[in-house]
Amino acid sequence: MDFRLSELTQQVAHTARDFAQQHIKPHVMEWDETQEFPVHIFKELGHMGMMGVFVPHEYGGAGLSYFEYKVVIEEIAKVCGSIGLSVAAHNSLCTGHVLLFANEEQKKKYLPKLATAEWIGAWGLTEANTGSDAGNMKCTAVRDGNDWVINGTKNWITHGKSGNVAVVICRTGEPRVKNNSTAFIVEMGTKGFTAGKKENKLGMRASETAELIFDNCRIPDASRLGDVGDGFRQAMKVLDGGRISIASLALGIAKGAYEAALKYSQERYQFDKPISSFQGISFKLADMATEIQAAELLTLQACDLKNRGEYVTKVAAMAKYYASEVSVKVANDAVQIFGGYGYTKDFPVEKHYRDAKLCTIGEGTSEIQKIVISREELKK
Repeated sequence: MDFRLSELTQQVAHTARDFAQQHIKPHVMEWDETQEFPVHIFKELGHMGMMGVFVPHEYGGAGLSYFEYKVVIEEIAKVCGSIGLSVAAHNSLCTGHVLLFANEEQKKKYLPKLATAEWIGAWGLTEANTGSDAGNMKCTAVRDGNDWVINGTKNWITHGKSGNVAVVICRTGEPRVKNNSTAFIVEMGTKGFTAGKKENKLGMRASETAELIFDNCRIPDASRLGDVGDGFRQAMKVLDGGRISIASLALGIAKGAYEAALKYSQERYQFDKPISSFQGISFKLADMATEIQAAELLTLQACDLKNRGEYVTKVAAMAKYYASEVSVKVANDAVQIFGGYGYTKDFPVEKHYRDAKLCTIGEGTSEIQKIVISREELKK
């Protein structure tokens, strides 16, 4: 594998970095405190092609690869994990699901709006009592002639209130039976489809998380994505890419925390020396830099496999698991290097510390990643 970033990838990274510094950084703590979901920022990113990174030009997207996607998420997350998370969820979950499994008519209808962020997308798999146990979901879709009637709720849904359209995986068979779920695309405003409670979170507070509520929501069979019973398989395929998203997000948060800690350690003096000259601090920095580099290599490997259309499940799980755990550790060490200042909201590492934890939970917990990895290893 060639580890050199192409000129295109570098240009995309530079553009994302500049945008984050100019348009996101000045408002990070304001949005965090108020839990504002800044829709206008995503509209601007849509105009730049960053909300439809993989979508082919014919559908209004940027037509780029996972390497460009990685740097977009990473550069934004260095500044604000919340905005990075929402860009990732829109691209890889809702838009990604439509791109992978929609028919041509559905692609022409939805992808141009999603790729430009004219519409913000949501993706609904998780429920209150079925996080990792998705095969036992309670949200059902029942066939009624040429329609489907959906009842139930989805929880922890990114863009659950502000999204314009949601891909929802519903149970269409008996619980725990193979091939018992089906994916549908449902527009906000459809009768019987409403948003519920918005979550008040520890971190990622500017990335909206809310319930989706379905009460006898009737949709046509034309809203079905793929075959009846294929929903869970589709979701697992989508999550392969989603795990690369979270690995990239975690990398960005870790790098943001590390760069802030490195700079502070060279400027903060104690006993007439910069604290970076003390072994206790310099060894922390060495560990942080090494772990970030290792996480980056795993993530690049996953991107490379995905770009080439090769089997990526195990490596994507490894990248997501390792990068997210590294992000938490690096953010923790960054707060420690800042000392008392790191515990205040006047410095960025406090927010990195809160944001990082979500990476070990969302799109499959660290424990679920270990199950995926071990199963893949035991197949050998």
